[in-house]
Amino acid sequence: MHAAYIRARQSERRIQTTLGEFIATISDVALEYAADTEEAYEIARLVLVRILKSASRTGKVANRRFSAKYVH
Repeated sequence: MHAAYIRARQSERRIQTTLGEFIATISDVALEYAADTEEAYEIARLVLVRILKSASRTGKVANRRFSAKYVH
């Protein structure tokens, strides 16, 4: 495929937001569906890891547990 076409297709999938807003939105949605805060943050972590893996060129993103003490 032509490089300009690939860049155009990639830009169609972009959302203009800050990282903080993005994480907060994912957390808010997870909180709506989870039984408790701990489960919500686990759901949010899994979603973020999956998004980052699919966005990275190698698909290799550290899958470390995040501390729940950083509540937004």
